[in-house]
Amino acid sequence: MKTEYLHSVKKQFEYYKSVGEKTFSQLNEDDLFWRVNEESNSIAIIVNHLWGNMKSRWTDFMTSDGEKVWRKRDKEFESIITTKIELLEKWNDGWKCLFNALDALSVDDLETKIYIRNQEHSVVEAINRQLAHYPYHIGQIVCLGKMRKGAEWRSLTISKGNSTEFNELKFSKGKHKGHFSDDLK
Repeated sequence: MKTEYLHSVKKQFEYYKSVGEKTFSQLNEDDLFWRVNEESNSIAIIVNHLWGNMKSRWTDFMTSDGEKVWRKRDKEFESIITTKIELLEKWNDGWKCLFNALDALSVDDLETKIYIRNQEHSVVEAINRQLAHYPYHIGQIVCLGKMRKGAEWRSLTISKGNSTEFNELKFSKGKHKGHFSDDLK
């Protein structure tokens, strides 16, 4: 079960990373910096926050507090990223840090206690915390992308009005092993 857990969380993180990337691919550079209003975050600001969080949480994951002293969280919500290239570099850097930390884990590590802001978490709790946090923000990225593209938006999952056709195809294949992300392609 522990091995399956590690495999499953990696697949889920990979899926949500791909959802963000499929959104970026539909947008031009200006779309990444658009904000609904001054109190809202742009996609670039959300990516900057995700990057800061990932670097803090996953650097020295097993040996230091997940809220690093060098992290400047409030700065993450400023317009620091200025180009699509920079956005993609930070996006990939954050995810690389996460996947490197996950790849270094063994099933024996899952019950180990680590700290985030001096609060104790099992490794499983810490992973689950981020598995809830990142999709929350990726959903915001998708929502902003859909607002910018309007009718030109290409669905990332089952498109509107196609649930019946999609389910018929899935059920026609019989029972099989798979992963939840396979059902949304």
